[in-house]
Amino acid sequence: MLSWRPQASIAILALSILLFGTAFATAEDYWGKTLPNVPTQFLFGYGSLINTASRNSTATKLAPAIPVRVSASFGYVRAWIEQSPSGFTALGLRKPRSDEKATTINGVLYPVEEKDLPLFDEREQGYTRVAVPLTDMEAVSWQQLPKKAQIWIYIPDTDSTKLEDKPQPPSRDFPIVQSYVDIVVQGALEYSEDFARELIETTTDWNEYWLNDRGLARRPWVQDKASRVVDR
Repeated sequence: MLSWRPQASIAILALSILLFGTAFATAEDYWGKTLPNVPTQFLFGYGSLINTASRNSTATKLAPAIPVRVSASFGYVRAWIEQSPSGFTALGLRKPRSDEKATTINGVLYPVEEKDLPLFDEREQGYTRVAVPLTDMEAVSWQQLPKKAQIWIYIPDTDSTKLEDKPQPPSRDFPIVQSYVDIVVQGALEYSEDFARELIETTTDWNEYWLNDRGLARRPWVQDKASRVVDR
């Protein structure tokens, strides 16, 4: 028959206090405390950075994202204006022309390690990283914006004196390529078809200079299972 040993009970209580600090912690003791290493640097992606696989190909640490929207008060429109040296036109932001108004811009917000910012800067050559006020951004799902954050967005360089270096719409030498469209739209489809339609409808400077560079142009579904949805 087992007998109660007060010495053993005292030893167990002492060990509990040693391991856990206090034997009877309450919720009020921890209210208001955050986890260590909460990120403070965030990037807003509105083009290929919406796509998780594309985004994570640059980050050294996987970057979960939330769908968000930038207000029209930020003063830009999303457009096909950034001519890449490799021969296609990518998405960028520009100020509205005299016959236009600034629009909302949907995309994703994701945390980035301080050491990864130079990697994204290198990836986004031809763009300048610009701060976005937290007040110009809204979450579009149940996931909320971080309360304390420095948010950055990439905007095409406009300080060059050379006309050929300034943002330009798609042309014969720099068309919109379907493979880039696929990356962007499939990224938006990670959130919903409505989110993808919003991206298309709030993007301007679409024109006739378009190149279908899919691996199998007449049978794209063989290599890209999402091609039918993107085309629709």
